[in-house]
Amino acid sequence: MSWGTELWDQFDNLEKHTQGGIDILEKYIKFVKERTEIEISYAKQLRNLSKKYQPKRNSKEEEEYKYTSCKAFISTLNEMNDYAGQHEVISENMTSQITVELTRYVQELKQERKSHFHDGRKAQQHIETCWKQLESSKRRFERDCKEADRAQQYFEKMDADINVTKADVEKARQQAQLRHQMAEDSKADYSATLQKFNHEQHEHYYTHIPNIFQKIQEMEERRIVRIGESMKTYAEVDRQVIPIIGKCLDGIAKAAESIDQKNDSQLVIEAYKSGFEPPGDIEFEDYTQPMKRTISETSLSNSRGDSKTELKFSSKSKGKLWPFIKKNKLMSLLTSPHQPPPPPPASASPSAVPNGPQSPKQQKEPLSHRFNEFMTSKPKIHCFRSLKRGGAGPEDFSNLPPEQRRKKLQQKVDELNKEIQKEMDQRDAITKMKDVYVKNPQMGDPGSLDHKLIEVGQNIEKLRLEVQKFEAWLTEVEGRLPVRGEQARRQSGMYEAQTTPSVNNCAQDRESPDGSYTEEQSQENELKMMATEFDDEFDDEEPLPTIGTCKALYTFEGQNEGTISIAEGEILYVIEEDKGDGWTRIRRNEDEEGYVPTSYVEVYLDKNAKGAMTYI
Repeated sequence: MSWGTELWDQFDNLEKHTQGGIDILEKYIKFVKERTEIEISYAKQLRNLSKKYQPKRNSKEEEEYKYTSCKAFISTLNEMNDYAGQHEVISENMTSQITVELTRYVQELKQERKSHFHDGRKAQQHIETCWKQLESSKRRFERDCKEADRAQQYFEKMDADINVTKADVEKARQQAQLRHQMAEDSKADYSATLQKFNHEQHEHYYTHIPNIFQKIQEMEERRIVRIGESMKTYAEVDRQVIPIIGKCLDGIAKAAESIDQKNDSQLVIEAYKSGFEPPGDIEFEDYTQPMKRTISETSLSNSRGDSKTELKFSSKSKGKLWPFIKKNKLMSLLTSPHQPPPPPPASASPSAVPNGPQSPKQQKEPLSHRFNEFMTSKPKIHCFRSLKRGGAGPEDFSNLPPEQRRKKLQQKVDELNKEIQKEMDQRDAITKMKDVYVKNPQMGDPGSLDHKLIEVGQNIEKLRLEVQKFEAWLTEVEGRLPVRGEQARRQSGMYEAQTTPSVNNCAQDRESPDGSYTEEQSQENELKMMATEFDDEFDDEEPLPTIGTCKALYTFEGQNEGTISIAEGEILYVIEEDKGDGWTRIRRNEDEEGYVPTSYVEVYLDKNAKGAMTYI
């Protein structure tokens, strides 16, 4: 089967066919090139997707990725990044092994095809030239033969005519002979040209054209083989990355299997455990005894008797919530007199005393209402100064709950130990370098390293002092925390509060093991300390708004904590009405405010004030 013998007369069709083969090859190259662009684009999108969902460094989001589910998600993102890399490998291999090679091969194929068809056209032109020569020789022979016949007829005519001279007859005879000779020459030339043409034609159709067509056939078959090999390479490039892609998918599956919900739950406990004990039961308050409302031990303020006794808290009723109470609400509890107000002077008749015991009073606000109000207030840690000033918190982390504080202190100790180890390694390196300088003075001056050794030594000493300081705080916190692993022994009993002095002003109030904040002081000192602390922390807060005015009916000497002295007839501002305990909070100016007996003043509340009512 040969194109030279089977398709000897299909030169033009073969030319079109081979051109179509090259077009197919170029189309396949374009297909592979677009596939590589898709792979690159896909890999880029996968990488961007993986990068988009990676946790940002030094952000709160990064802290969430300590859980196994989040770690599995990070592993998935990393595996997808490797997965994208394999698609980049596919693109690179297809480009280098298929696109580049086929592009070069197409250029060579075009040159070879052009050469073969140029030879074919040259052979065709040659045979056409021989054919034209044969036709020309044939026409000349035919023309000479006709001229010889006409000359012979003319001679015979002249020879038969008796009126023609002998000279004319001789001339006609010679002309006829000449024409016959020319015809013979033309015949010989035509015969030679014909033989030559037949030879050339045989060579053309049986030698030259078959050879040329055979080369074209071989070229086309090589093209077909080459495109088949490229398609095989196309599949192999994909197949080569399948094991690695499989490993990426296995990594994702392994990451999914590593998710441990129990471990995540434990991490949540470690992250948010405060170390406080749950609040105890609220004691029943008996309102049957008029004007002797008692603040229970579990309320948010401290209990107070008629006489100033030493401040004590039970394990279940300590004021755990006071760090989270707004100043105005807290101070109203801490500084308001809890003893019954004194009766008005005896000279006055009961009917003349506004808001006296006989006058109808507003309904007392139950303690549960205040408790709910405190619980719904926005939580605040007890170190308010650092928040107000925008600082990073106290150095001893006393603004954190006990368990979180312990973790932060332990973390700080570990960091300092690492820094100490780093400084010690640097000191050892400098010492070794100094020894080398001592042994080889030409390498350097040993004395030049002394100041570095001194500096490193000072840094180590500073770091060790820091470690001791944080370890002391850590020991203090661990001593106050309940013993781990002995849940059965954990009870809500009273734990002795540590009295270790604080380094930072924000750590004045320490937490007991169940989360309470206590100090072994008298009730009076405790209240003063707490009031002073909150006055300092909230000195920038706006004062309570005025809700009305009042007129002093009698003179009152405010000698107790939280009270204010007034003179008869004095006009003052009301900032907090009677809550049912017989006391009204008033203000003289921006710096003077306190409580006075409600029966000593005549109150005129603003109608627009919330819950305002006029005492009669």
